[in-house]
Amino acid sequence: QVQLKESGGGFVQAGGSLRLSCAASGRTFSSDAMGWFRQAPGKERERVATISWSGTTTSYADSVKGRFTISRDNAKNTVYLQMNSLKPEDTAVYYCAASLTGWVSFQADYWGQGTQVTVSS
Repeated sequence: QVQLKESGGGFVQAGGSLRLSCAASGRTFSSDAMGWFRQAPGKERERVATISWSGTTTSYADSVKGRFTISRDNAKNTVYLQMNSLKPEDTAVYYCAASLTGWVSFQADYWGQGTQVTVSS
């Protein structure tokens, strides 16, 4: 059974940092693009960051550029999202996703269950 399990969410004050992790099991994703998405209450899910299978290519939503960093460790089948200078508008449930169609045409084929991030002002 393929699973993506996020961890590292929590409550933090504005300006603080969190590091999310997404550990995959049941299948190796070392050849697949991975990404982080988020969904705030009453809003649609949005793409936050994606990373190619090798980790050499990344993309970010404009709202998080310069503050968030996506990375991966293929040996551990894990992808990370380092979030710095957090703002209240970053409050959302954060989801990890895997794309079997590559980084350029990222389409989430697998989803994690999500982890809550709450940023207070």
